[in-house]
Amino acid sequence: MGTPEFAVASLDQLIKNKYTVVSVITAPDKPAGRGLEIHQSAVKKYALEKGLPIIQPSNLKDPEFLTRLTSLQADLQVVVAFRMLPETVWRNPPLGTINLHASLLPQYRGAAPINWAIINGEKKSGVSTFFLQHQIDTGKIISRREVAIGENDSAGDLHDKLRNIGSELLAETIRSIDERTYTETEQEKFVQPGEELKHAPKIFKEHCKIDWTRSAAEIHNLIRGLSPYPTAFTEIVSPTGQMFPLKIFRTTKEMNSPSTQLRSISSDSKTYLKVAAKSGYVSIHELQLAGKKRMATTEFLRGFPLTGQWTVS
Repeated sequence: MGTPEFAVASLDQLIKNKYTVVSVITAPDKPAGRGLEIHQSAVKKYALEKGLPIIQPSNLKDPEFLTRLTSLQADLQVVVAFRMLPETVWRNPPLGTINLHASLLPQYRGAAPINWAIINGEKKSGVSTFFLQHQIDTGKIISRREVAIGENDSAGDLHDKLRNIGSELLAETIRSIDERTYTETEQEKFVQPGEELKHAPKIFKEHCKIDWTRSAAEIHNLIRGLSPYPTAFTEIVSPTGQMFPLKIFRTTKEMNSPSTQLRSISSDSKTYLKVAAKSGYVSIHELQLAGKKRMATTEFLRGFPLTGQWTVS
């Protein structure tokens, strides 16, 4: 059971390890993009390539779906980046239902663990496998694996690290279940004394607006934590007050006292563009003007030289 690209690597591991996948359950096709063309999930596309049976329920409590699910006679259900399951679904197979989650549980329970780990400036993340139970992301841990987060890693970079290591951990977890050699550990046992548990709620547009009164480090973390999607945004303001919406994908930070006022843009109109924030500058390396393509700052400046005193709003 899965939908996005993150889940494809795990499904691929199941196939490579010769497990019998009696069905792939994924989200229904839906219109997307400007032309509202019908879009298939990444998991469905992979399943079609491999000739796997596919079910796309719109309602997980629908009696017809539940009957079909039971008829599959699966020993185990595997969930990777799907959606919350009703108890009638996760209790269905005799061996239960396991989930691969993109964090070191119990840290970052919720819908967007990759984004929030980077937004909060974490130095490490990881993946966890566990059996589903009533409360979301609270089941006993079967296994965890840790990865380092680089200073300039984006959410996309961490996504790819966790996708690959997660698929390997999932295969190991299923093997241990198959061989009855696994153990389960209460999540609370992974919490260190005084450690604060952080959550990973769904990200909305209001989370993506850059607050330039924050520190350069916090702004840098927000931008990379939202890159490549859903992407941090701001407006650049010309000397005459005209505003241009801008998405920012890649930055670095300069931690020193800025010589200009907060929100001021510094640029040579050729090679660099940086914004003054608290305790430093945010240097912008990849960005996108509204209606234009994503591009490097050097390319942007060739067509949009920032002469005069520009700021961000």
